[in-house]
Amino acid sequence: MAELLDEAIDWLRIPSISAGERDDAALREAAEWTMKRVLDAGGTCELVETSGGAPHVVGELRASSRDDAPTVMIYGHYDVQDPGDPADWTSPAFEPTIRDGRLYARGATDDKGNFLPLLHVACDMARAGELPVHVRVLIEGAEETGSDDVGNWVLEDERGADAVIVFDSGMVDAQTPALTLATRGMVFAHVEVRTGTQPAHSGMYGGAALNAFHALHKALAAVLPGPDGRLPEPLRAGIIPPSQAELDSWKSLPDGAGELAQVGARPADAKAVEEFYIRTTAEPSLDVHQVVGGQARTIVVPAVSADLSVRIVGGQRSEVIAANLEALLRGALPDGAELTFSADRAEASAFDPETPVLQAARRALARATGTEAALVRSGGTLPILAAFADRGIPAIVSGFSLPDDALHAPNESYRLVALEQGAAAARALYEELAELT
Repeated sequence: MAELLDEAIDWLRIPSISAGERDDAALREAAEWTMKRVLDAGGTCELVETSGGAPHVVGELRASSRDDAPTVMIYGHYDVQDPGDPADWTSPAFEPTIRDGRLYARGATDDKGNFLPLLHVACDMARAGELPVHVRVLIEGAEETGSDDVGNWVLEDERGADAVIVFDSGMVDAQTPALTLATRGMVFAHVEVRTGTQPAHSGMYGGAALNAFHALHKALAAVLPGPDGRLPEPLRAGIIPPSQAELDSWKSLPDGAGELAQVGARPADAKAVEEFYIRTTAEPSLDVHQVVGGQARTIVVPAVSADLSVRIVGGQRSEVIAANLEALLRGALPDGAELTFSADRAEASAFDPETPVLQAARRALARATGTEAALVRSGGTLPILAAFADRGIPAIVSGFSLPDDALHAPNESYRLVALEQGAAAARALYEELAELT
């Protein structure tokens, strides 16, 4: 534990900021730091240059006694968020400090502290001649800013892997680990509606002239959820429903009412609390983020715009949902209204909990923590998981952070016991995955 903690402190001192006041020199230093760990453990490693400037760390630690051992990839990221105003931190963001059983520093939980046990244990086992699987290292430096580089690397790497471990998420509570089986993708759309060439006087032309706001509202009404909270069928195309094992596991998760209340939100309808985890992780959802147009004067508005997004789930493809979204919007426009539509897309991911890899992961997490892992899904989007899914590489997505670790916020921290839990889980995962054929 002492050696792991020393490594964490050393890595966290490097201000490898990608989002905000970017530090390219520190990003490369953080990449070189991890490369050296792999090389010092007897592995091979290189920095792979990217279009974004922060290199991938790509390495290999070979199994100690078996050439035919499974290949397990470990993925993480060395880039961190800008710490913001230094006055908001009790101790400087890049001077790691231990207080009350926690390690405080930017990146302590997202993702250096969370990921490091996977790398540390693999290197330690390799040096001791005990590594039971081939470990392929993939660490990127653009996760916080968003980039296609790492996903493209996964898709183009002909070697593939038998499994990938991603420690970039959290626990249900301090005792209960979680295994994330799916993430939602996204279609983020920008629409513009035009109904005239210039503003018209609402007293002289109101009631006869088509108002762009009215046309937009009719279009949006065609894509909003119905009384049951479900989206129109064209936006539900391809859904793979959750397994019974997942549904059973969700019964032990925190109550939906409390989850909404803690962020100051109110239930969307009478069943929203009861169906909280289905709605937020296993069903597509649509939210309107902003509507822009008009002026505070008496005119018939000729042009407005809106931004909205659809979170898609496993089995759905962003290209299909984007086309269906555009068709619904266009189909609901009144005559005389024109719509311009554009969208950015990211794919969803889903992994079957009954596959041998995920079964092995469940055993390993139970061994390491003494508690069965909860099977959960994430409502957020993690594009690289879609790349793993496309390559047929089962992903073990877990981690040991908690909400009070304050990731992305001032005074980000990571529990020292979480480092121990991560190290125990990493060793158990390598040992369990070694039994796969």
